[in-house]
Amino acid sequence: MPVIVLVGAQWGDEGKGKATDLLGDRLDYVVKFNGGNNAGHTVVIDGEKYALHLLPSGILSPGVVPVIGNGVVVDLNVLFQEIDGLEARGIDTSRLRISANAHVIASYNRTLDKVTERFLGSRRIGTTGRGIGPTYADKMNRVGIRVQDLFDESILRQKVTAALGFKNQVLSKIYNRTGAKVDDVVQELLSYVERLRPYVADTALELSQAIDGGKVVLCEAGQATLLDVDHGTYPFVTSSNATSGGACTGSGIPPTRIDRVVAVLKAFTTRVGEGPFPTELHDKFGDYLREVGHEYGTTTGRPRRIGWLDLVIGRYAQRINGVTDFAMTKLDNYDGLDEIPVCVAYEVNGVRHDEMPVNQTDFHHAVPIFETLPGWKQDISGCRKFEDLPQEAQDFVEFVEARIGARISIVGVGPGREAVIERHSVLGGV
Repeated sequence: MPVIVLVGAQWGDEGKGKATDLLGDRLDYVVKFNGGNNAGHTVVIDGEKYALHLLPSGILSPGVVPVIGNGVVVDLNVLFQEIDGLEARGIDTSRLRISANAHVIASYNRTLDKVTERFLGSRRIGTTGRGIGPTYADKMNRVGIRVQDLFDESILRQKVTAALGFKNQVLSKIYNRTGAKVDDVVQELLSYVERLRPYVADTALELSQAIDGGKVVLCEAGQATLLDVDHGTYPFVTSSNATSGGACTGSGIPPTRIDRVVAVLKAFTTRVGEGPFPTELHDKFGDYLREVGHEYGTTTGRPRRIGWLDLVIGRYAQRINGVTDFAMTKLDNYDGLDEIPVCVAYEVNGVRHDEMPVNQTDFHHAVPIFETLPGWKQDISGCRKFEDLPQEAQDFVEFVEARIGARISIVGVGPGREAVIERHSVLGGV
């Protein structure tokens, strides 16, 4: 049975949660393999809106086992707030599995994240201030705290003491802040132990056994391709690998077990935070798309930056991720427009670029080259087959498909879970 990796093709907020929810009744496991509570999925079920930040969106599908993989960094306070919020609305969270190897966000990491951003001023990255980056830095510096460490107080205390030996010097001498106390950090983390214990497992082993047993597994990325720490618009990126390769390291599933890679592509482009954005709009069209699409951060509430669809980015995402299928979301947001410009290439210092420029300076100065397609000027939210769409909408999808290197298998035409056109199955016969 298939193992599917689901990634974002742009800068995030493409609607990955909706794509997961569409496949929900055909999945057995949904694995979050990177990121933390710095990104969110919004899923609408029967008119009810669910905002997920740390939990995999598979938590909303009965019978699916949601997994927080080893590549995720976990804020335990946020985790249990989210669990409590879902259970209060009748959602069963008892199936959740959390990797014993996932790293934990300590209070000092949140503090360092916030003060560092303020210190950078105009050079800030635009982080959410939730301690994600400092926790990944601790992981790479081998001074991180893992979920399993919470079950051995002696080990936990040793690790916190070692970490704070350096971090308190940074807080006090560079940022003029009071350092954290070892006892306070240890006691806060230990306060979660008994509630955490039933969820913790060797998730890599469980997933291997599930795949061997014929189960369908979906690996769900946080953030997106252009925010990947290696392949994104560095340094304006997240601190983990949000591309398909990260699914292997962040879950323990080897690459030889992956069958399909689905990338979610919003019909226009958005991003949150700083960094270059060639098709960004600062006019009435940007305002229109932001409002009609409710483009405000699930986690932060920040208004998202808006731009026209960028097919250079789409081709890049296909190549970097090995995309087999695209899911296009929010096509209905164009219902009110007479014309739709689409970026097909860039111009940089008089030279045309059909692919991503090799260096950040050129990308920062890229001027989009547009082709303009006609709009359809009608409500498409009731369409359930591709043939039901107005001809102009069909032409738009096919235009994009012909230029991004993989088929568009799913088209979203509204916010609800039913407002989807499935052109091709990404699960084969499942």
